[in-house]
Amino acid sequence: MECPRSRQAAWKPHRDADAALALIEESNAGRIPGLIPVRYGRMAQSPFAFFRGCAIVQARDLLDTPSTGVTVQLCGDCHIMNFGGFATPERNLIFDINDFDETYPGPWEWDVKRLAVSLVLAARVRGFSQETARDAVRDAAASYREKMFSFAELSPLEIWYTQIGFADLGNFFRRNADAVGSLQSAERFARGRTSEAVFPKLTAIEDGRATILNDPPLVYHFHKYLDQWEAMIAAFFERYRRSLPVDRQRLFERYAFQDIAAKVVGIGSVGTRCAMALFLADEIDPLFLQIKEARRSVVEPPGADGRFHHQGERVVVGQRLMQAASDIFLGWAEVPGSQDYYVRQLRDMKVSVDIETFRARALLDYGVVCGWALARAHAKAGDAATISGYLGRADRFDRALVRYACAYADQVERDFAAFQGGVRSGRFPTEIGEFTDVDFLP
Repeated sequence: MECPRSRQAAWKPHRDADAALALIEESNAGRIPGLIPVRYGRMAQSPFAFFRGCAIVQARDLLDTPSTGVTVQLCGDCHIMNFGGFATPERNLIFDINDFDETYPGPWEWDVKRLAVSLVLAARVRGFSQETARDAVRDAAASYREKMFSFAELSPLEIWYTQIGFADLGNFFRRNADAVGSLQSAERFARGRTSEAVFPKLTAIEDGRATILNDPPLVYHFHKYLDQWEAMIAAFFERYRRSLPVDRQRLFERYAFQDIAAKVVGIGSVGTRCAMALFLADEIDPLFLQIKEARRSVVEPPGADGRFHHQGERVVVGQRLMQAASDIFLGWAEVPGSQDYYVRQLRDMKVSVDIETFRARALLDYGVVCGWALARAHAKAGDAATISGYLGRADRFDRALVRYACAYADQVERDFAAFQGGVRSGRFPTEIGEFTDVDFLP
């Protein structure tokens, strides 16, 4: 390798802020026009929210940073809000990366650097000290490095079987009463987030049929505008069914389609085509599926020949490679001549953090756990021994990452200030105009 660990600190601005704004506009291509102001409005809340909503900017900037050349399957958008708890098929709660829209093979450092910058920005938006921000990055980097060393000593099968259960987290934080209490609260909350629990909140009975409630512009029906709607939706879910393993196909066949509606989610995803679909088994057991448009990953270099013909398959393959356990209904399908999609359960005991409630100690602890989860994912999908050998046992990489993260967070704040200027000038409108559900159509 020809990249000393100290060089990982490098970030020298080589562009002005307007270049970042141009990338944001570029990323709007193909989005639903009526929802773009929703995206801008969510990004305008803080530098942290802005960073979440424009992964393309850092992805392009990372192309010009030093790299070891060691490739893994990347999350591609590895900020702290893309980690969380969810249920395994055995109904155990684990902690892991939970968003793979941008997953793609690339240098392992890119995920670590995005995680680090998100920690600095989270510390700043909470008003914590610069020392806390630096400590959060240093602790997360040390966690990644030390866990990678441990994974390097395991066999490939042992790594593949490794999970970070809530019980493991409880044991890790056993001397921290606040952390243990938070875990217990999160577990109780997660066990109430199931299709059965949300069915009465999200649906109503109309003409004897269960339908999804409208809440425009965030949830709305669109299919009344489509010719041959029933045939199209049946063909879509048949393509999805065939993407599942045979045993899951049999399970999915137990459920009958009831309704589908567009649903706005996230920040970076706003304006892409996302929907929720309701199925019932035996007329009483609900299943909610989330259908998300899959576009080319922002990590894929411009002009590169795509490794995947189907972007939904790209997401599913990356998720299965990196996660310790994946949703049993994870699959993909497409609308011919239009968009690719991936499909997963809408809610399956999923839980995420609210950084607005974090104290400084909680942010440091959370960074440690995210570093642990990222090391496990990279070890499963890459070469733990090679990465660990590069990182070494000393903290040289950790210190370099702190310098990079603080410098790049400064860049994000400069870009955000320029974005705010664009909001004020009308370049990035945040007011939702007259909205019509026909905008869902490509």
